[in-house]
Amino acid sequence: MDFNHFLSSYLPDPSYGGTRLYRDMVEQAAQAEKCGYRGVSIPEHHLINILLVPSPLQLAVKIASVTSRIELVTSIAVLPIRDMRVFAGEVVQADMLCDGRLVLGVGRGAFAYEVDRLGTPIEKTKKKFEESLAVLEALLTQEEVSWDGDYYTFDPITVMPRPERVIPLMLAVMAPEGIYHTARKGYHVQTTPLQASHTILLEQVNAFRRGQIESGKDNRLALQRGIYLARDAADARAKLELASIYYQRFDNVYSGPGIVDNGCIRPLPRKQTIEELGRSLIICETNEMIDRLAAYSEAGIDEVIVTSNFGQEQSETLDMMARFSSEVMPQLSGIRQKSVA
Repeated sequence: MDFNHFLSSYLPDPSYGGTRLYRDMVEQAAQAEKCGYRGVSIPEHHLINILLVPSPLQLAVKIASVTSRIELVTSIAVLPIRDMRVFAGEVVQADMLCDGRLVLGVGRGAFAYEVDRLGTPIEKTKKKFEESLAVLEALLTQEEVSWDGDYYTFDPITVMPRPERVIPLMLAVMAPEGIYHTARKGYHVQTTPLQASHTILLEQVNAFRRGQIESGKDNRLALQRGIYLARDAADARAKLELASIYYQRFDNVYSGPGIVDNGCIRPLPRKQTIEELGRSLIICETNEMIDRLAAYSEAGIDEVIVTSNFGQEQSETLDMMARFSSEVMPQLSGIRQKSVA
């Protein structure tokens, strides 16, 4: 099982500034390579202070300039808010500037607050995403592409420069049935149970494996989870409290009313208690973490996307990444993955 570090780009205090925020993300990416992570994942969100990366391809190119090995995964590029005729060329250019290390994770978008304000109501993103993905794949793999659909109509065009390799595509899907159909088509899949239970996680994994078996492809499942290797019980409690505030903001724009004040998401009360959240996230000390992540490997998860930025100091995050790589990752490298029926 591989590990990928998620660059959460969380700005709870706007006075910290975007320049410092992005320097932190680049520093974390360099630390991920040093510590042996497979890659880093770069989110995309607009107009809000969580997951704040308006251009994941720009950040990927910057990170490529200070690293040499790690994969650079968009997690995820939101297709319905873009014109695929422009985006396809940007993807090709970014992949070249990233030395062929780009993995293009794509999806429909998750927050009604932002996609509504960017011109595509959330209830229309599914159909627009499906057509956008088809257009994007055609432009990346064919020349003289024309289109006549619901959202795109254009005469033959060829994106230049042409790709010099097949750029890996990874689709973001959460519902088990959607995961199954996506895997069945042969796509790599990114998913997350968010703060839901381990049972929901296993449903997602099982759906992927069923689809993968039917596809006959060697596609990959990457699962994102809130994870923080705590030094002791007090540290675990402190990070869990920060995570609770983070999810008060996240839930506001994901499933709540979308109350945003000058770009800052208002934290709202949650029904889930901190104790319940702690049973879903993996914020704990070394032995417990190894046990809990071993269950992920045994379930057949190929890669865990580690979300560990909950608003703590940058120095704490870098130190945690180093401890995670030395205390946890080696203990999981030899665990045999079991087949999931």
